[in-house]
Amino acid sequence: MSAFDVIVVGGGGSGLAAAIEARATGARVLLLEKNAAPGGSTAWSVGSVTATGTPHQLRKGIADTPESHWRDMAGFNGDLDARDNARLRRVLADEMPDTFRWLLAHGVRFYGPMPEPPHTRPRMHNVLPNSRAFITHLTRAARRAGVEIRTGARVTALMQENGGVNGVVCGGKTLAAKNVVLAAGDFTSDPELKARYMGRREAKVDGVNITATGDGQKLAVALGARVLNGDLALGPELRFIPPQQSNLLLRLPPWPALASLMAWSLEHMPSSVLRPFIMSFVTTALAPSPALFDAGALLVNKDGARFVDERDQPAFAVAEQPDKIAYILLDARVAQSFEAWPNFISTAPGVAYAYLADYRRNRRDVFAQAPTLDALAQALDMPLGSLASAVAAHHANAGNRPRFGDGPYVALGPVRAVFVHAEGGLAVDDTHRVLGGDERPIAGLYAAGSTGQGGLLLKGHGHHLAWAFVSGRRAGRNAAREALAR
Repeated sequence: MSAFDVIVVGGGGSGLAAAIEARATGARVLLLEKNAAPGGSTAWSVGSVTATGTPHQLRKGIADTPESHWRDMAGFNGDLDARDNARLRRVLADEMPDTFRWLLAHGVRFYGPMPEPPHTRPRMHNVLPNSRAFITHLTRAARRAGVEIRTGARVTALMQENGGVNGVVCGGKTLAAKNVVLAAGDFTSDPELKARYMGRREAKVDGVNITATGDGQKLAVALGARVLNGDLALGPELRFIPPQQSNLLLRLPPWPALASLMAWSLEHMPSSVLRPFIMSFVTTALAPSPALFDAGALLVNKDGARFVDERDQPAFAVAEQPDKIAYILLDARVAQSFEAWPNFISTAPGVAYAYLADYRRNRRDVFAQAPTLDALAQALDMPLGSLASAVAAHHANAGNRPRFGDGPYVALGPVRAVFVHAEGGLAVDDTHRVLGGDERPIAGLYAAGSTGQGGLLLKGHGHHLAWAFVSGRRAGRNAAREALAR
């Protein structure tokens, strides 16, 4: 007799959802998380989910349907539409209304909905007070339901018997289970898988989540499973380094009462009162706008040398610089133009736009200003004369680009190159069973979230988390039902 009916590998949003639903079905469930605490990529995300038929839509009189959501998602795909898994897209759209209410029932609170074209209706809902709320509430629900959670527990192999999976190897020990759900995230921080599916340049670029190392994909591929859309990812893109200390917004406890108060405030308080508070979030580790470089900003490495055409995939070049960092240089003209709409430094979708003054106020660790290039180089601990040489070299080959003008000068950074998430997930059927090379399910093996993305394209904000919760719930339920039926 197996010690567990279902073992879930991974304690992010999809893994917690799988464990909760498997336990609710009556299964004995063990969740294994390799890190010191549950969280995964869900914990560092912006925290938006896209759904229809929500109470938030209904309160605002927004008529919407899963069918419309399913159609609109295809509008994000562009030339990649033929590679999308339309069946799994249907699963996501159809299941999100119930899953949204499931999250509400577990204490998660949202603000919205927000518009995001080409969605034809506002559907994006932002979690309050921050994305840790997902993990806090779902971990509490899992423990309360009787899920056994073990942290610091990395799975290194899947056990097989008679062609089917019947457990895992963790910490050198075997743990038996009737079924296993892989929910271990993507492989944005695994050079081996990035080199195999994306390319050698991509392998040099780090992931936002340093522990997203494709563990689930590797475990299943060893048994003959396939990765779909492994060459697709969000990025590489430039991101500001995160602050050493989290800001007030990210430290807020995920209390439902506090989240409800925040939702009320966002609806009723003047934007002038809320803006300083919101800016503490929008100026964290977000992406600088490429419009900076179109306007004439330059990119230099830590030695003050310009190393790339800033308009031609600069993130790849940043990944090859010393310490993998760079700085964005602005002259007085560019700096002034990014103090107000329509020129923003960064944005969080559906939340707000941040301008140069916001970085001057909230991120002194990534903001430097000086009257001359040599003074700015000194402030950044760069060789004297390096920035002046970089500007002179730019002018010698500027072509039709704007000249880098007079000071005072501003440097934003360090910035680094990152992948935000990868689309490469295991091939799965509509019940989230992992498919082998013969397109038949591998007995006893399910996958959810990024690990079990199955060729589904999740462009647009709010779809990755939506898929995490939808697929996690369904994979957990299906794995439990099959296990209990044996």
